[in-house]
Amino acid sequence: MSDHPARRDPSKLVEAEGFREHVRDGWGPADRTVRTVAGAAEAAAAHRARLSSAFPGKRIAVAAGRAPVRSNDTDYEFRADSDFAWLTGCYSEGAVLVMIPSGGGHDAVLHLREPAGPAEADFFANARDGELWNDPVPGLADWSAALGIACRPLEDLPRTLRGQLPGVLAAKGVDPLLDAIVGAHSAALRTTLAELRRIKDDWEIAQLRAAVDATVLGFDDVARELGEAVRGGGERWLQGTFDRRARTAGNGPGYTSIVAAGAHAPVLHWTRCDGPVPEDGLLLLDAGVEVSTLYTADVTRTFPVSGEFSDAQRRVYDLVHEAHLAGMARVRPGAEYKAFHEAAMRVLAQGLHDWGLLPGSVDKAMDDNGQHHRRYIVCGVGHFLGMDVHDCAQARAEAYHEGVLEPGMALTVEPGLYFHPNDLTVPPELRGIGVRIEDDLVVTATGAEVVSAALPSTADGIAEWVRARRG
Repeated sequence: MSDHPARRDPSKLVEAEGFREHVRDGWGPADRTVRTVAGAAEAAAAHRARLSSAFPGKRIAVAAGRAPVRSNDTDYEFRADSDFAWLTGCYSEGAVLVMIPSGGGHDAVLHLREPAGPAEADFFANARDGELWNDPVPGLADWSAALGIACRPLEDLPRTLRGQLPGVLAAKGVDPLLDAIVGAHSAALRTTLAELRRIKDDWEIAQLRAAVDATVLGFDDVARELGEAVRGGGERWLQGTFDRRARTAGNGPGYTSIVAAGAHAPVLHWTRCDGPVPEDGLLLLDAGVEVSTLYTADVTRTFPVSGEFSDAQRRVYDLVHEAHLAGMARVRPGAEYKAFHEAAMRVLAQGLHDWGLLPGSVDKAMDDNGQHHRRYIVCGVGHFLGMDVHDCAQARAEAYHEGVLEPGMALTVEPGLYFHPNDLTVPPELRGIGVRIEDDLVVTATGAEVVSAALPSTADGIAEWVRARRG
């Protein structure tokens, strides 16, 4: 048995009268400023109005959620639920928005934890929420003034949701307190929110542009560190390089960055990022900055580490780029969502057929019962984008993959080819080559804006881009 006593529980300080008396007084005003992005409160109010119209006469409850426990008294970093953030502009852990029917619409009430003052034990003894551990946070009045929403203590939530009529629409599994109070839940709420969020307003599109702009800087940072990565820093060095930019320019990476060099490039979700970076290989970088309002970019570029493509690498890259252009050309209002997918896939299938890699015709490959080309691109070639990297995932099929594009929709186009090192169906010179090109687009009234166009995508352009940054 160890001779060392167990670590003293800080909550026991509540029993020390001298400490309690000494910690209670002598505190000046704390900074409780709510730091919001201009226009966030107004955008959230407009989003609530759209949700209100979808559910007249219904009480609605949406929670921010809570950070999951990693181990013991250590939590994972908290990120507010996207639907909650879209409706409130608030990113506070444990908060719950309740929309109460009033007249022809709803009144919004935001329930939050009120900061514990020095006279309360939580001020010093609660390592999860106490201010001596975690810094001062805004109070209810501060949140209300910043967001234009009535704010009440979280302890009042049961009273707000008391009673059976009208019923309460709430999403299950976001917050255990809300789950316990509501009991029954509604899948319709999540579906409706996902479908409302498909159409971005001007403020949201500005947030996406900011996320993409920061991401472009992150890609520049990575290219400038290629030499260090080759000398031994490897994929991890480049992952850390991009993630540092994401933390500096925003909330952090919008998803786990994929930094796949050499033979790792064909691995669709290579998030381990623990391999070397060969000088003669390709680097597939799939990464995006999530800004403070939780909107994220999602951009991929594949480039030669040395600044020069080999003949085989260039051949694969050019085919993917041709598919990329074909897909983006089909992104326009009124087009079927699946049109860009089909256009890109047909180009890839034709190229693979010309190389002798398909067992039949291009039409046979494109048939629903064929799909032979998908051996080399088992994933899709795009998705909605917004507060989540795979945004609006709860939308119905007829409002997403089987739907029609509309102005204000944001999406990615990302065709690729992935030839694994042990794939004996491809010639040896192609094995271990993976290429993906991904841009972020916003559908406009007349076509589409490629928001990430600042990064070059042609083979010559991306090679020159690397050379200019490596020096």
